[in-house]
Amino acid sequence: MYDLPEEIKAAQDSTKEINMQYDFTTIMDRAGRDSIAADIIPVKGAEVREGFTKIPMWVADMNFPTAPSITKAIIERAQHPSFGYFSPSKAYYDAIISWQEKRNGVTGLSRANIGYENGVLGCLSSALSAFTQPGEAVLVHAPLYIGFSSVFTNMGRKIVASNLQRDKDGIWRMDYADMEEKIKDNRIHFAVFCSPHNPTGRVWEREEIEQAMEIFQRNDCVVFSDEIWSDLTLDGHRHIPTQSVSEDARRRTIAAYAPTKTFSLAGLVGSYHIAYNPLLRDKMRKAGSLSHYNSMNVLSMHALTGAYSDEGAAWVDELRGVLSDNADYAYRYITEHFHGVTLARPEGTYMIYLDCAGWLAEHHKTCDELLRAGIAVGVIWQDGRPFLCDNTIRMNLALPHSLVVEAFDRLDKYVFNVVQH
Repeated sequence: MYDLPEEIKAAQDSTKEINMQYDFTTIMDRAGRDSIAADIIPVKGAEVREGFTKIPMWVADMNFPTAPSITKAIIERAQHPSFGYFSPSKAYYDAIISWQEKRNGVTGLSRANIGYENGVLGCLSSALSAFTQPGEAVLVHAPLYIGFSSVFTNMGRKIVASNLQRDKDGIWRMDYADMEEKIKDNRIHFAVFCSPHNPTGRVWEREEIEQAMEIFQRNDCVVFSDEIWSDLTLDGHRHIPTQSVSEDARRRTIAAYAPTKTFSLAGLVGSYHIAYNPLLRDKMRKAGSLSHYNSMNVLSMHALTGAYSDEGAAWVDELRGVLSDNADYAYRYITEHFHGVTLARPEGTYMIYLDCAGWLAEHHKTCDELLRAGIAVGVIWQDGRPFLCDNTIRMNLALPHSLVVEAFDRLDKYVFNVVQH
């Protein structure tokens, strides 16, 4: 545990009054516990000043204990002292099918439609290998998840970005005309769709997905739909699986899912894809098999079955309430206190994406200076520019509410509204 400042202790005590079944208030000391979130500062030259504790708010890794049903499943399996070769169990596939039906309304999903992946990025790599060639262009939306950028670059594919636009209400929207123009101009036949969208937190409505998929249909694009954030929609928003909007969308889409973001299991590794079209399914499995390393870990299999259980579902429902409260607090605080900083109202994920252009111009500061100033007071946030938008910062809100309060208080006093003497 941290030696906490009194103001954090007071905020933490107040959250304990809320009747919660699971623990979302304990502040874990993750230092030295295999955690890049706690051990790494992601901005070159930035340091935390003496007297400030670190508040990890950068990489997409939750700072909550995972669901008890997961640790129970792992411990129970680990008590049997044999860890030899194995095949994915019936319980593994049944858990995914049940979870998708209960959480997303998916029907008709069978074991044959599910393929294991070491990670969503690995799944994307397999899809690129199966359906594109080096030098070929792929369509994405910007802001673009930095992991996708790395995969495209490493595999020699050309990134063609259609920029999302914020409307008069501050909501991120797709520019359909721009998407179609860029697809045609670059002869694109492979598109990446992120739903819910990272880093903007947008949860697409059915009509929006339908319109995007109609464009992909007209231009004969295979669609890779990253739906790893599907479980983490916030109050009033619901995830719509891309494959569910039409029969054609079901046929041309490879959807990638995982329990890793939902349950903070990235260190265990383990994702899966859903493909209904036999051609897409067979090509994905062939591409994924070529390295001989796209193989499941026995403990991650049991982690998934523990996660995709009734208790896991109850834990996620409570988590979504905690994340919604944190997101509401952050949105209100930023819009009321940080003049020149804008953001969309969060709809999903636990990340927020700050546009700091106005503040930087007003205060004659660079984005690097702002990033270092926040880290100096212990707020470990992330440079948003690699997501292909200038003057931006990404922040993680998946941590106890007391730390969210403390982080924004520090940013207010020492960074955005510091009194000049």
